[in-house]
Parts: sequence; C-alpha cells; structure tokens
Amino acid sequence: MRTSHILLLCALGAALLSSVICNNAIGPDNCCFRFYPRRMKKSFIKSYYMTDDRCPKTGVILVSRKSHPICADPNLSWVENIMKSLDMESL
Repeated sequence: MRTSHILLLCALGAALLSSVICNNAIGPDNCCFRFYPRRMKKSFIKSYYMTDDRCPKTGVILVSRKSHPICADPNLSWVENIMKSLDMESL
C-alpha cells in the first residue's frame, strides 16, 4: 500500500513541476496592456521601439528623456508624428 502512495505522490509532483516549468516559457518581455491617454510633446521623447508581435495589443513604447517607458497606440496621429520625427533624426 505504501508503494502505491509513494508512486502516486511522485506522479503528482511531476505533473505540478511540469506545469510550473511551462509557465516560465520564453515570451515577450515588453507588452502594452494600457496606452497613455494624453498627447505628449516630441521634445520629451528620445527614442521608441515597437512591442513584440506576440503581445496581445500592438503598441509602441516611447522612451522619455529620463528613460521612462511609456506605452502608446501606434495608430494615433501624434504617435505617428513622433515616430516619423525620430526616424528622420536618426538618418
């Protein structure tokens, strides 16, 4: 009887361990779940980068002059203007 209990405990432990390991799979690091609601001046932004394709929402992360990341909707006109302006500066 004890052998079957030990075997059952080992199987249960292996099942729990495999679920924990699966949750730590490699995934996107920076995703935007909420966007900054207000317009920002271009002078406050030093760079930007797009979120990973695996994120649930497509977003752009604007990096402020003080290196704070700010999530923004890339479809808004003011965000597009900042991105174009920063692209032109980098050329």
